[in-house]
Amino acid sequence: MKRVLENIRACYPRISEESLIRLEKCVERRLFPPRHVMVREGAFAGFAYFIEKGITRSYWMVDGEEVTTSFAAEGSIVFSMDELYYGKKSEEYVETIEAVEAYAIPVPVLRRLFETDLGLANWGRIIHQDEYRRLHRSHKERLSCNAVERYECFRRQFPEVCLRVRLGDIASYLGITSSTLSRLRARK
Repeated sequence: MKRVLENIRACYPRISEESLIRLEKCVERRLFPPRHVMVREGAFAGFAYFIEKGITRSYWMVDGEEVTTSFAAEGSIVFSMDELYYGKKSEEYVETIEAVEAYAIPVPVLRRLFETDLGLANWGRIIHQDEYRRLHRSHKERLSCNAVERYECFRRQFPEVCLRVRLGDIASYLGITSSTLSRLRARK
């Protein structure tokens, strides 16, 4: 869980070692193959996953099409927000893009840690602030930037994703067609 803990410390440097030990005691290592659905729309996943190695994408189904909403790589956490915060079935999917090594924590255990450990609660708040900011920027870019500008913003924000993810998944995230993205990449 080395990368995960490094990411937590980088995100919230004031977190105590006691909080991290408490978290580590609650997780179990899991391995997932490429293209495995970790979280499924209309279901309870039961777990949140800390990504140690590999990359995932989150997506919604809209009119029979997969619409990519985010990517998560080493050090990130993925889960159903609906399940963790609202006790409801997921409204989205989380799929592995590569083989993934993750550490699973049961959703009720993570919820209890957030309620009882101030360091973990503050870390959780910060990752959600950052995610809200990313979503806000993404929304703004879709409304105010052309395809070239959106792709350039994406490349700056997620350079590793550009190298590791299918063209169609990136195009879906950007709200453009794969052929448009292919032409943009050919210009570079």
